[in-house]
Amino acid sequence: MPVHQESFQAPTRGHGDVLDITDQVARIVTGSRIRQGVVNVSGRGSTLAITTIEFEPGAVADLRRALEQIAPSNDDYAHNARWGDHNGYAHLRSALLGTARSFPLSDGTVRLGTWQQIVLCDFDDRARQREITVTVVGE
Repeated sequence: MPVHQESFQAPTRGHGDVLDITDQVARIVTGSRIRQGVVNVSGRGSTLAITTIEFEPGAVADLRRALEQIAPSNDDYAHNARWGDHNGYAHLRSALLGTARSFPLSDGTVRLGTWQQIVLCDFDDRARQREITVTVVGE
């Protein structure tokens, strides 16, 4: 079964930055020439997440607000005490949402809903250069 894998870089601002990476994923899928199968999108790091959302300002603001309620950025985290940093919330948010997602591939297209985009969420407390790996498996 053919496998195609590529990575790309995404500069982020941190602090809950949410980037639409759907087009980059679609370009890699098209370049793979695989028509049917599975696409895995994986972010490298423990303070980011890969998920889907309707990428519009209201939904992104709602996501940020919900995550602030679940894992507040100004809370007291054991990670911060142990390492002397201030991004314990970022690690927790990443663990809750996950750093990878898989999607079906049909007729050479990632099967997403009409209003569904693939997004990278960077929760760290500083700007970062993030690496995203896209793996396409199928025929």
